Amino acid sequence: MSTSELAIKPRLALFDLDHTLLPLDSDHGWGEFSIAIGWCDREEFGRQNDAFFDDYLAGRLNIPDYVRFATAAVVQRGEAAATAAHQRFMDEVIRPAMKPAALALVQQHLDAGDTVVITSATNEFVTRPIAQAFGVHHLLATELVRDGSGWFTGEIAGTPNMREGKVVRMTEWLTQRGLRWEDVEATFYSDSMNDVPLLEKVDHPVATNPDARLRALAEERGWRIVDLFSEAP
Repeated sequence: MSTSELAIKPRLALFDLDHTLLPLDSDHGWGEFSIAIGWCDREEFGRQNDAFFDDYLAGRLNIPDYVRFATAAVVQRGEAAATAAHQRFMDEVIRPAMKPAALALVQQHLDAGDTVVITSATNEFVTRPIAQAFGVHHLLATELVRDGSGWFTGEIAGTPNMREGKVVRMTEWLTQRGLRWEDVEATFYSDSMNDVPLLEKVDHPVATNPDARLRALAEERGWRIVDLFSEAP
């Protein structure tokens, strides 16, 4: 294939969110915020939230169980209260954690004309406003079933956007646009071993703020390694 043929391929820049663009876990952070505003019992909710987070780090998270748990207060409080609380969450937790290096990297791809997609295992309620704050219009997150009123039920809609599910969801996203993987040149930034299936699928895998296991794998395979937050306060 000639250089000119490669040049006309659409370029995709795919980003994991938690610990990749953000130096925190937005899902776990939302849980802590829910405790702080009195929506959840600190001892019981905190214990379960930490246990689920440990399961995620270990790659054994039961996603439907976790999503029901994580969205229970949101479902119960309703759209108006939950949306207002999320705005506070953005102002108090997320925006202060949006570091210049991460914002600049996203903007670099946008300025280059790349199609930027945030692909996160965290549910759409938590992540959609965060993607918008990064200036990213394309979000693949774990989607939620909505009831007759249009509000969330706590159940997952479709394939959870995690591990191999990220490849499935991204393939569906491409198909909806009349594209195949071989039609695009894709870069994917991620910190986690959970994302190895998608890192192996793209043209340019980038281990970003990688955990120890992913750093070792990236070094073994010659993948690019980026530490966005190494100089962050």
